[in-house]
Amino acid sequence: MQSMDCRLDGKVALITGGASGIGEATARSFADAGAQVLIVDLDADRAVAVARELPKCRAIACDITQPTAVRSAFATIGQLDILVNNAGIGLVGSVEETELVDFQRLFQVNVEGLFLVTKAAMPLLLASHGNIINIGSVAGLVGLKRRFAYCATKGAVVAMTRQLAIEYAREIRVNCICPGTIDTPFVEGYLEMFHKHEKDQVRAELKQRQPLGRLGRPEEIASMAVYLASPQADFITGSILTIDGGLTAA
Repeated sequence: MQSMDCRLDGKVALITGGASGIGEATARSFADAGAQVLIVDLDADRAVAVARELPKCRAIACDITQPTAVRSAFATIGQLDILVNNAGIGLVGSVEETELVDFQRLFQVNVEGLFLVTKAAMPLLLASHGNIINIGSVAGLVGLKRRFAYCATKGAVVAMTRQLAIEYAREIRVNCICPGTIDTPFVEGYLEMFHKHEKDQVRAELKQRQPLGRLGRPEEIASMAVYLASPQADFITGSILTIDGGLTAA
């Protein structure tokens, strides 16, 4: 059997939300695979700190919800082979608990931000016959209690992935990774905001929600992203891949 060699030498990859969590792990894995990495993040200081630790890496401070900021960021990019749309925010609440302003903010970041970045990246990706990896969630595939707005936005990410894959099937590849609960600052922030006085209990519940009985690791998502971005995955497009400890199989 031929060994898998998922190298990204000579490739330029842009990762939104690349300064922490899944995004940071993906930036590090892409750099290890030989890619030049562009870390796009609202947290400029953290993005610069991560970029300094990696070879051929550059930080770009950008609010992906602002069209002008996105255009300015892409004006500095001459080549792009891989786009990882990772930036996103969460919200806890049923439809009755969700305020319109919070619902709109989630769509602004998770859906409109992905749209703005993807639209800006398309000329470069078409020129390189590159590929897009969207980071979705199991929340876009199954219903999760008290995640009304979040499920709605991640469902949109899944739908946009499939549409792009079909629209540009002969030109670029587009896939989506749907993680379960991953042990990241995103989850820690959620626990601090919504379950400050019961963190240990809720963390244990999150672990048990996945049949494997643990949280996922950012590096596990990053490894899948490296594979999808590599030539080894050239026949994969329009796919929605779960890494969720068996959650969606139950």
